[in-house]
Amino acid sequence: MRPGRLPAWTATLTWKSACFIVVMCCSLAAVLGALVHVEVTQQTVATAREKALARLLEVSRAYEAGEPLPRGSWLDPVGLPPELRTLAVSGRRGTLVADHRGRPTMWAAGPADGRALATTVDYGQSARTISGLDNAIIGSSLLAIGGTLLVGAFAVTRVTRRLHLTAAVARRITQGDLDARVDDPRTRTPSRHQDEVATVAAALDTMAGSLQSKLESERRFTADVAHELRTPLTGLQAASELLPEGRPTELVRERVRTMRQLTEDLLEISRLDSGSEVVESDLHQLGRLVRRVVRASGTDSDVVVVRDAHVETDRRRLERVLGNLVANAHKHGRPPVVLTVDGPVVTVRDHGDGFPEYLAAHGPQRFRSGGKGHGLGLTIAVGQAGVIGARLEFRVVEGGGGLAVLTLPHDVPTQAP
Repeated sequence: MRPGRLPAWTATLTWKSACFIVVMCCSLAAVLGALVHVEVTQQTVATAREKALARLLEVSRAYEAGEPLPRGSWLDPVGLPPELRTLAVSGRRGTLVADHRGRPTMWAAGPADGRALATTVDYGQSARTISGLDNAIIGSSLLAIGGTLLVGAFAVTRVTRRLHLTAAVARRITQGDLDARVDDPRTRTPSRHQDEVATVAAALDTMAGSLQSKLESERRFTADVAHELRTPLTGLQAASELLPEGRPTELVRERVRTMRQLTEDLLEISRLDSGSEVVESDLHQLGRLVRRVVRASGTDSDVVVVRDAHVETDRRRLERVLGNLVANAHKHGRPPVVLTVDGPVVTVRDHGDGFPEYLAAHGPQRFRSGGKGHGLGLTIAVGQAGVIGARLEFRVVEGGGGLAVLTLPHDVPTQAP
């Protein structure tokens, strides 16, 4: 993770939803808490003020009658707030909440012969009531936020789980599993109302079904065409053998062989597309198998064994992959062509112009070739590699040349003699 960049989990919908819920709950709790606090405080202060003014009226009557002032009442007391003293001296009455001897007190003062007559009412209970209310508001807000967050996280998690399932099915379809479906229970009953996630799941299932039908139709068409071409091509080959020797006959025979090879390649691709291939695995020494492929190809290729290994694989399919890579290197590249065995990895390197950019980036495409050919040899190599669980990559080498890297899935170390 780069400095200053947030972790990846902060980009998830669950995290964003949790932040939104917390922010909204805090905002709502703050607004409601402030309103309740202000309203209760105003009512409490108004009650205490009425009580203080009523007591001040009794004290004023006692002062005017010359009677002793009740307890808690004075003329020009020392602790009287200055602003309230000024208001009383000016001839008006007023109240004010202030501390008196370390306790919250409601003061009430009025005029008395140019002096300030004041009395007090205990405001401690009211202050404790307001403080308790504030604590109750904060506590209930935290509980509400926690409860809402849990419920919201549960609801969002259910949605995100369904989204993750839909994304996983989409990735499986991308990797070639056309039978993968979301199969959301909400889409099984047409009369049932569907939410947005169910709509996306249904659309993905419909798209996957349509794509599977089209690909199956194309595969069957390719297989049927290739199969139907076999018989006339066999007849053409037999007829070409009866033609008199000469350059025209050689051209006809070459074209017939090319068409037969193209037909066989199309049939092999259709079998690979159908996913019906059966792997017959056995233990083989990789270096010896690579040398046998080079000998069978009849090409001048070098074999370098850096670290030999035994691999459990289908020999026929592996030889098909390596044979196509060697043939492609000699057909589209330039010598020397070098096959290197390094454990379960086999590389085929030529010194030509290298692979096209589209092939190195996206893999081989049918009937698209950088030179002569139909682009089916590398397509078959990738398909057969996938059948045996291997990974085939195409790279452009600095200084020119193409590099095909075949990584086999199993590596059984070779025992030293």
